[in-house]
Amino acid sequence: MSLIRGWNSFKRKLEPLMAGSKYDADFLKEFYIPTYIFSGETNISDVPDAPKYPVLVFINSKSGGQLGGDLLVTYRTLLNERQVTDLGEEAPDKVLRRLYISLEKLKQENDKFAAKIYERLRIIVAGGDGTAGWLLGVLCDLKLSHPPPIATVPLGTGNNLPFAFGWGKKNPETDRNSVLSFLDQVMKSKEMKIDNWHLLMRMKIPKGGSYDPVAPLELPHSLHAFSRVSLTDELNMEGYHTFRGGFWNYFSMGMDAQVSYAFHSERKVNPEKFKNQLVNQTTYAKLGCKQGWFAASAFHPSTT
Repeated sequence: MSLIRGWNSFKRKLEPLMAGSKYDADFLKEFYIPTYIFSGETNISDVPDAPKYPVLVFINSKSGGQLGGDLLVTYRTLLNERQVTDLGEEAPDKVLRRLYISLEKLKQENDKFAAKIYERLRIIVAGGDGTAGWLLGVLCDLKLSHPPPIATVPLGTGNNLPFAFGWGKKNPETDRNSVLSFLDQVMKSKEMKIDNWHLLMRMKIPKGGSYDPVAPLELPHSLHAFSRVSLTDELNMEGYHTFRGGFWNYFSMGMDAQVSYAFHSERKVNPEKFKNQLVNQTTYAKLGCKQGWFAASAFHPSTT
């Protein structure tokens, strides 16, 4: 009974917000996860009306200029705040590990509602391609028997991964109706598979001595398992530093990777300059002209 009372209380808060919308509060019930699921403290053995599409939402509040923060507020208004995580405050692996530990505990106590949440869980991730790759990597590392499907909100500069799976390329609106419309798409969407690529890199050790060519703390989240191969690993080759990792969508080296890194560094130093998608794309173009084919010889002389 405590679960039903909890939803009815939340529903009363929602009803004024849903006025004038084609969706009603009962629509959101299909996505709602009650607080006890996250704590694992309350034992409810059988609740027949479990949500059909329970969702966890991960939002990169730094993506899309001000859009990430606005989207965070809207989702937390429409859903249980425990369902919505700001990736700037907490990493997704911690959130997911905590949730699945709680679900396993409740399932062992014969909580059928928790069992249905486990089976039906879906994830929404709002951010750029790197953020989406981060979530994919975390889920891969968890090695779940029933990994939840991921819906991607295009909130980056290129948004190539969301575009490839039909979620669009343009940064979204952040108002209530736009979020409700996206949830409706999540409800009706079809699951599709995505390839996970394994990457192996070998870098020759210079004659002057050994060095580590990769700064571990600066590695992107999308290369989730990027690490040095140990000396005893069969992939290790004498005279080389060998690294391996995994990625989704694409991986770049050379000029385009240099431009992407320059963009990342500039945005990290001056985040206030990156407020919308068009400005970001323009910055990419300028960096491409400066560091790419058009002026490569002037700015980056060749070496012998």
